Amino acid sequence: MECQNFEANLASCNCTYEPCSRKGLCCECIKYHLSLGELPACAFPDNVEKTFDRSIARFVEINR
Repeated sequence: MECQNFEANLASCNCTYEPCSRKGLCCECIKYHLSLGELPACAFPDNVEKTFDRSIARFVEINR
């Protein structure tokens, strides 16, 4: 199935992992990261996303 919002999603994606095949495919991205016990890049500000610590614990820490 093709994502109707792919271009808009891609334009606002702040993921810095360049070989990522899920950029712009939010459903795929969320499913992948949740399976690893983490959240996708878009849940974090750019300075935190760049650390690649996308853990739920890190998300809670920065949102206290």
